[in-house]
This record gives sequence, C-alpha cells and structure tokens, in this order.
Amino acid sequence: MGHFVNYEGKKIHFSLPKGWNPISDRDKPLISGVADPLQEIRRALDHPIGSPEIEEFAGSGMEAVLLFDDVTRPTPAHLALPEIMDRLNRAGISDERISGICAVGTHPIPTLEQLEKKVGEKAFSRLHGRIFSHDPYGSDNVVIGKTHRGTLVEVNRRVASSDLIIGIGACFPHPIAGFGGGCKIIMPGVCSYRSVGEHHFTWMHHPNTKVSLLDGNFFYEEIVDAGSLSRLAFKLDFVMNEKAEIIRAFAGDPVAEHKEASHHVASLYSIPLPKLADVTITSGFPWEVQPTKALCMASFCTRVGGTIIWIAPQKEAGPLLPMIEEMASSESASDFYRRMSEGNIPGHLRALGVSVIMETVLLKEWAERFNIIHVTEGLSPEQVARMGFSYSPNLQKAIDRVSHEMQQADVAIFPSGGNIIPEVTKGG
Repeated sequence: MGHFVNYEGKKIHFSLPKGWNPISDRDKPLISGVADPLQEIRRALDHPIGSPEIEEFAGSGMEAVLLFDDVTRPTPAHLALPEIMDRLNRAGISDERISGICAVGTHPIPTLEQLEKKVGEKAFSRLHGRIFSHDPYGSDNVVIGKTHRGTLVEVNRRVASSDLIIGIGACFPHPIAGFGGGCKIIMPGVCSYRSVGEHHFTWMHHPNTKVSLLDGNFFYEEIVDAGSLSRLAFKLDFVMNEKAEIIRAFAGDPVAEHKEASHHVASLYSIPLPKLADVTITSGFPWEVQPTKALCMASFCTRVGGTIIWIAPQKEAGPLLPMIEEMASSESASDFYRRMSEGNIPGHLRALGVSVIMETVLLKEWAERFNIIHVTEGLSPEQVARMGFSYSPNLQKAIDRVSHEMQQADVAIFPSGGNIIPEVTKGG
C-alpha cells in the first residue's frame, strides 16, 4: 500500500520496504473555521468559564491593561480588543483608562507599524498613546514575588500597577508547557528576561515537561503561579487552524478556560500510537514556516537510537541559521544547556529570545538521541550536516537508505506532522 506526506500543498507519495510495519499513517485534515468570527468571540465572552462576565467584575474608574500576544501569532487581536473595550466601557471604564501591551516575552520588540497591523486600525486609534510593547530588558520591570517553587516573577511595571488585567491569546500544542495560551500571556509574555530565563532553564528538562500534559507539568504550573501573582483576571484564548481561522474561542478564568481550550485542542490533534516507533516519517506541513514543531512531536514517539525522517522545505530558514552555528560546535547538548542556564549566552542568541535558545538545546539533544535525516530544498547538505543531521535530496532515497540498515521496523507516518499530538500507549 502506498503512503504520502503533505508538502507545500501537494502530496509526496512513497512506499515502505517489506519488513516495515506502519503503526500509524493517519492524516489530520484542515478543520474549518467558524462562519462568523465576531459572533464566536461574543459567544465566548457572554458565557465565560469559571468567571463572571467582564461587565460584572470590572469597576468604574479602574485602570485596565489588555495584554495580547505578539506578531508571530495569528491571534485576531483586531477583533477581540474592540469587543473587550466596549464591555469595559459599559462597566464604567473609559478608553482613556485602558492600555494595551504586546506581550512579546523575550521575542524581538515589534515596530509601531507592526503593532497597528496586529491590533487593527480601530483598536489602535482607541488606544492612541497607550499601546506599548513589553521590554524584557527594561530597568523598570517590577519584582512582584516568587512562585511557590521559588521562581522569580518580575513583570512589566504597567501590569504590576494596574487594577485589572485581561489577556488575549491562542491555545495550541506546546512541546514544553503542554499547551500554549492561558497564563503564558504573563510568563513569559510580560516578564523580564532574567525571570523568563530562570523559569525556562529551571524546568525545561523536568520529566513531566512535555506536550499535552498540564497537571504535574512543573513548567506549566509555575506559569500558572506567575499568572496568579500578577493578578491576571480574565483570558480569551482562540483555537485556530493553519489558515489563521477561528475554530473556537474560550474565555473566563485564565486557568479554567485554558483547560477547556486544551482539552478541545487535544481532541482535534491527538493521534494514538500503540508503541514507540523505530522510524518516524514526518512532514513540517502545515506549519512549514516553523518546521521544527514536526521534529519535536516526532521526538516524543520515536525510540532512542531510532530514526526520524523529517521533510520540510526550509525556504524561509533565516531564523534557523543562528541555531545551526551553535549546533555545529562540538559542545554537547548538556554542556550547552548548562552554559545557557548559567547566563553565558552569546549576544546573537540573546537577541533572538529564550525560546530560541531552548530550541537550540532541544535540537542538539535530538541530534544526540536520534538518527535524523532531513529531506529539504532550502538548506544545503553542508548546513544539514552542521546540525548533526544527515541530508537526503528526496524522501524515497532516505527511506531506502535506512532500510539497508534496518530491515524490520515499526514506522509512524505523520503526513501533516506540524499539527499533531502523538499519544503513545503507556508501556508501548
């Protein structure tokens, strides 16, 4: 039987050797967005989860701060912000007492033009002179306490001094926090660089730090603590498809709504597997501009010492280039991680943010744990080799090469590896 992966909107067909047993080849088709996005936002805000409606807890004269995620996310802040502001107005909070903050975490700070594009002309006009980007390096960030496990929480001064904090974001599978969204709008969203670094580097290697897990995931639980310390009162999270369409909106208490959103995401994207695969064949589609998502998900369901065949165009590989240089060094993943966690961070990596440094650590670890063959057009064989991976010009050649050394194999095939959550049966 023939198999395929999705690649730039088309299918690449391939065949498996005789002794290779496919344990999954299930594809995840596009999930359509709602017909009326604004109506979906209003539905969520009218029926909050674990919280009163905004109009019930917002009070006249309060200083309110609206947090929204950065330009790397497709969250429709341009639709959500005016709707939330209207509700604050009805509660007695005028536009002049509302500020907007782009919660960049440690990502590059957007320009004012990028901010206007993100929030839309209407919200940008209503927030004129009161819309800002968080600066993780700012000397005016304020220490508001520590989590119950001792992580420093240092936040944007406007967040620390406001009466009411409301967040807008998106929920999606996250390889470390379990799922994106929820209180991540606070940590890392509006925390200082040192606070984010302390949190991320402390908990990224805990055994329960992984995709699709919230309860018992210390990385996630520390984020919830930071949200509580900062007094995040209400959150609107979107579940979105790869076309940036709203599948569903969830609103309410930041923890309660996020758990509901996470359950919904898991129901859409989980793929059960009976055991760890000897070989995983995965495509970066549909998130081909962030193809390492697919590689990350493959790492959760491939046995140590197994092979991952990773297919991605890499035609916009600019963000990957600084990581390639670090991966090319002889420094082990553990030594690199130790150096980063001690604060010895190269300037070119520091400017790209803590998440990029974490991704570099993971890429180095994957290169040590798996035999990774990268099928790509956008990177040269030399660049792929510098990552510690093997290069192949096409998928079938990569499969044939592996089959010479591995005549029998359990194989997981992910035609759209960028939007799946592999769930391996315990003991499998």
